[in-house]
Amino acid sequence: MDTERQTAHDVRTTAEPSLSYPFPRPSAVEIPRVYSELRDKCPVAHVRLPSGDEGYVVTRYDDVRTVLADARFSRSATVEPGAPQLSKSPPLAGGLFTMDPPEHTRLRKLVLREFTNRRVQQLRPRIQELTDGLLDSMERLSPPADLNTELAFPLPVMVICELLGVPFEDRGRFRAWSDAFVSLTSHTPEETAAQRTSMIGYLKALIDSKREAPADDLISALVTAHDEDGRLTEHELITMCITLLVAGHETTVSQIGTCVLTLLRHPEHLAALRERPDMIEHAVEELLRINPIGDGGPLRITLDDVEICGTVIPKGSAVLAAICSANQDAGRFPEGSPADFDPARPSANQHVAFGHGPHHCLGAALARAELQIVIGSLLRRFPGLKLAEEVDALRMTTGMMVHGLTRLPVTW
Repeated sequence: MDTERQTAHDVRTTAEPSLSYPFPRPSAVEIPRVYSELRDKCPVAHVRLPSGDEGYVVTRYDDVRTVLADARFSRSATVEPGAPQLSKSPPLAGGLFTMDPPEHTRLRKLVLREFTNRRVQQLRPRIQELTDGLLDSMERLSPPADLNTELAFPLPVMVICELLGVPFEDRGRFRAWSDAFVSLTSHTPEETAAQRTSMIGYLKALIDSKREAPADDLISALVTAHDEDGRLTEHELITMCITLLVAGHETTVSQIGTCVLTLLRHPEHLAALRERPDMIEHAVEELLRINPIGDGGPLRITLDDVEICGTVIPKGSAVLAAICSANQDAGRFPEGSPADFDPARPSANQHVAFGHGPHHCLGAALARAELQIVIGSLLRRFPGLKLAEEVDALRMTTGMMVHGLTRLPVTW
């Protein structure tokens, strides 16, 4: 790494932050340009968060991995009284996103077997069947069509609903609930609280119905773990269901849309992938690297003074690991420009799109399978697939931790 990137940078914590997080995106296909400057000149940036609190954004690949894996950067401390917050709505305590080991490990073990590579391989035929059904319906339409509506949203919802045992016909309610749970500024605290209350009420009723009539699904298994084994509390049971339902579809919905858009913007790579479908797995890794689901990640709080890249972050500080910046760090992805899409990039699978350390995404194997199946099937079924509008007309959702295209009009 060059001398400039090794230079220590002092952040004056007594001064007002000069940057406000989240940083503006220049378009639907670019991450905020400020990340490149920060990686070079200020890799630990002092920022103002949407809540009004101050915090730090870490932008280089190696430093991001440190924040994600080092126990001094705590998730559970985010729900402690007086802790700095990311948004004006406090995080929901008692779940995987707001726990540290060993409590986090205890809860994660309860659901881990449903998301292992082996279990996901068993699910692939069903994911393919669901995908084929959605593509059949799409094929009957007169183009253009919104790929978000026809494929990107319904498929992940179908998959997670089947796994959990949630009625798919209730999917219309999930979008409003999920948007509230991942809101930074798109919802008022009152709106977020109302949506959370509505979702908790729905899940309480669903859990009661599983107690009366258990089924072969994950929620029934969690109810048994609570009622018979005492391995989680009632609050942990509800929060686990919320976490799995929201995280199990929100991020993959976003990824399907942005990954397909990337391929449509690069017809030469799209054509090569049609000719070499065996390259889909590696291509998906590059698509994950280049298409972040958000600018940062869940907030962490420092339990001690921690020095990162020459900057001392004081104890009790809010810290965000900028995964989207890490995934475009030339120090880790040196082939060509790391901002460019290159499905043959040897280092693509070094990305941290699914995080790192104890909180590495539980559903990573499932998300990979869904993306591989959806993209491969879409390319086979619609050889003439192309954008129905100019890229400049496309927009990303704003004010939320998870970004997605508001729509993706395609024709064939």
